Amino acid sequence: MSPPSARLQTKPVITCLKTFLISYSLIFWFTGVILLAVGVWGKVNLEFDLLVNSEHGTNAPYVLIGTGAVIIIFGLFGCFATCRGSPWMLKLYAMFLVLVFLAELVAGISGFIFRHEIKAVLKGAYQKAESNYMGKDDEDLDRIQRTLQCCGEENYTSWANTTYFEKEGIPKSCCNVTASVNCTSAELKDLKKADSVVYHQGCFSLMSTTMEANLGIIAGISFGIAFFQVIGIFLACCLSRYITNNQYEMV
Repeated sequence: MSPPSARLQTKPVITCLKTFLISYSLIFWFTGVILLAVGVWGKVNLEFDLLVNSEHGTNAPYVLIGTGAVIIIFGLFGCFATCRGSPWMLKLYAMFLVLVFLAELVAGISGFIFRHEIKAVLKGAYQKAESNYMGKDDEDLDRIQRTLQCCGEENYTSWANTTYFEKEGIPKSCCNVTASVNCTSAELKDLKKADSVVYHQGCFSLMSTTMEANLGIIAGISFGIAFFQVIGIFLACCLSRYITNNQYEMV
């Protein structure tokens, strides 16, 4: 058993580790709340259907909800284990963080390796949404085109291959805000006339170009989030070791 002087010297270290680990666990818990909120929003908000309305992505909201719920539970478990000062609980918490780290690392690497396949899936989803466009008020594609100031998949001529174009022409959400006064139905039904009144940049091409241009930043953020778990693993293991080696009893 360690002498009293050694335990007195160790107590501030353990208190410091507890403070950092509780702070970390609260941040970890908060990320779970964010994921859960995004998953719920994605399930109830129609805008999310554009990205998940395909056979490859229909479970995306449920994955976010499930992941967020698990992170919330283990975030609270981490706070409890830290306050309780139980070595086996801290080790269990560290093991869970290791699993989270590995999962995020594999997801990040897979996303980078299969980015072209993912892009193809999203492109197919966008094409499907465009072909199924019905012209109802404030549809998903309308919101995207107005917000990003773009038109069609590759450009405004992409609408020429849709059923909606045969009946109504290009959607009014493609109208350039600076030329919206002259954006008539006759112009929207004629690709040559529409050239001067609609946005020329395609929506999907704009989004994919932006993502590819910032791929390094996205990858850095993704791996940064993954390695964030290493901090929690280090703190949990250190605290467990200090408690075990010095037979520290929590108040």
